[in-house]
Amino acid sequence: MCLILLAWQTHPQFPLIVAANRDEFYPRRTARADFWPAHPQVLAGRDLEAIGTLGTWLGLTRQGRFAALTNYRDPSRHKADAPSRGRLVADFLCGHDPIDAYLDSLEAADYNGFNLLLGDGQRLVAFSNITRQRHKLAPGIYGLSNATLDTPWPKVGAGKTALAHALATLPDETALQHLLRDDRIHPDIALPATGVPLTWERLLSAAFIRSPDYGTRCSTLIKVGADGTASFDEQTWLPGGIAGARCRYRFELEKN
Repeated sequence: MCLILLAWQTHPQFPLIVAANRDEFYPRRTARADFWPAHPQVLAGRDLEAIGTLGTWLGLTRQGRFAALTNYRDPSRHKADAPSRGRLVADFLCGHDPIDAYLDSLEAADYNGFNLLLGDGQRLVAFSNITRQRHKLAPGIYGLSNATLDTPWPKVGAGKTALAHALATLPDETALQHLLRDDRIHPDIALPATGVPLTWERLLSAAFIRSPDYGTRCSTLIKVGADGTASFDEQTWLPGGIAGARCRYRFELEKN
C-alpha cells in the first residue's frame, strides 16, 4: 500500500474515512477483498505470495477494528530474510488484543521498514519500526506513503488537500474516487531522495501509478459511520490503469 489518506473524527457522519491506493508489481498474486472464510469477521484483500503466511495490506472487521500498512522505502535497509509485513495487519484484524498490547507484542525490528495504522473505533494509532514510536492520532486529516506519517511528499500533500475538499461533498463519493485517480507526475525538484533511481522517484510520485509492470493495483474507500454502519469499496486496476473487478460491501458494525 503506497498511499493512505485518512479523515479521523473530522466529519459529523463518518468518524473514519479511508482513501487508499495499493501499488505493486502486477505479477504478484493477490486476492480481492472479501470476508475471510477462516476469520469471517475480517474483510480484506489477500497477498498470496508469502507462502504459509496469512497477509494483507488493509482491512476492516465487523467489530470496527481497522488496520493498514505501508512499506518504508529505503533500499539500503532491506533484509532479504525478513518475515512478510502483511502478517502485521492480518494478526491484528484476526485477534482481539488492545492496540497497545498488540504493539507491545511485536518483534518489530525483525521486519523490513514499515508503517502501521491500527484502529479500534475509539482510537487510531500510528506506529513505525523505523522511528520505533507510536502516536495516538488526534482528530484530523492524515497522509501516509512510504515514509513516516505526514512526511510531506508531493502526493501526500496533494492528497490531504483533496481529501479535505472531498469531505464537503459526502455522501457523494465522486471526489474521493477522483483523488485516488490522480496520476500527475510531480516536478523533480519536489521529489524525495529515497535511494531508488530518479526514473522510479518520478513514477512513484503519482498518487495513481501507471506503468507496464508496476502500478496501482487497487483503490479502496472505507467509511465508518456514526450510526454504526460501515462501507468498504475496492476497485481493482489492471496494467495501464484499466478498471478491473469492483467489490462493494455494506454492513452494520457488531458491538463488542
